[in-house]
Amino acid sequence: MIGHQDVLLVTGLSGAGKSTVLKTLEDLGWEVVDNLPLVLIDRLLDAPLPVGADGRRQRLALGLGTRTRDFEPERIIQRIRQLQDMQSLSVGTLFLECSDAELERRYAETRRRHPLAPDRPASDGIARERELLAPLRDFANRLTDTTTLSAHELAQQIRTTFADRAGEPVLSVTSFGFARGLPRGADLVFDMRFLRNPHWDPALKPGTGLDPDVAAYVAADPAYEAAVSRIEELLALLLPRYRAEGKAYVSIAIGCTGGRHRSVHVAERIGRFLCDAGFSPTVAHRDLGAAPQDSLEGSPVAPLV
Repeated sequence: MIGHQDVLLVTGLSGAGKSTVLKTLEDLGWEVVDNLPLVLIDRLLDAPLPVGADGRRQRLALGLGTRTRDFEPERIIQRIRQLQDMQSLSVGTLFLECSDAELERRYAETRRRHPLAPDRPASDGIARERELLAPLRDFANRLTDTTTLSAHELAQQIRTTFADRAGEPVLSVTSFGFARGLPRGADLVFDMRFLRNPHWDPALKPGTGLDPDVAAYVAADPAYEAAVSRIEELLALLLPRYRAEGKAYVSIAIGCTGGRHRSVHVAERIGRFLCDAGFSPTVAHRDLGAAPQDSLEGSPVAPLV
């Protein structure tokens, strides 16, 4: 095996939320395999890393349940203990519990048959499964009762418990020109066309928002500091909420008319702010290489006095 790897075995009562947990872990960047026969675990752990893994092992979640081939709780526990003795692995077990009444309600609501009672009431299958899983329940180092949790609430709990930096949303800040259209897939769009435009200053027109004199001109607008600082406050509020909701990508678009001056400077400032706040944004300037055109910028406005 290559490198250290975290492994989480996810098991529990059918209908208690195993699919929700595995899907949430997958969204957090875990490699997820459901109902893998026990005899294939070693082969999976020894498999070559996928393309782009850069020598790092993804955290691995294995779904186990009564529908898993060769399912024998005592033998599974024995195998888990063997895995825990391997220095290259950190192995945990999450058991999903739920009350009988709530499981019966869920089966009735979805009109599904219990896997252990296809031709009998769900209550019979639930009782049988609870008996079979008792050793795993007692052995598990994590127990989550989903009786009062919705699927959304369970997913949030899993994100809070198991997310790390690998689970951070991919964050991008892009400057653009409205004259050339909105960026595709932008989640948050901020319009900087209320700021005075360096395009109409002959000395600044050839430059870009990356130039100190252009940046100073934009920042000297009386509305600049109050507006941009409020945008930063808004992002500081929203981004942790997006992360908690499991959003994988957040695209912030900063626009001005041509996409060369005001939006470029503000995007750079917001990128620095996000870095200082502990995020890792990618800053890009979509229209920075476009030639300045008076026809795109509209008519100049009177200077502020």
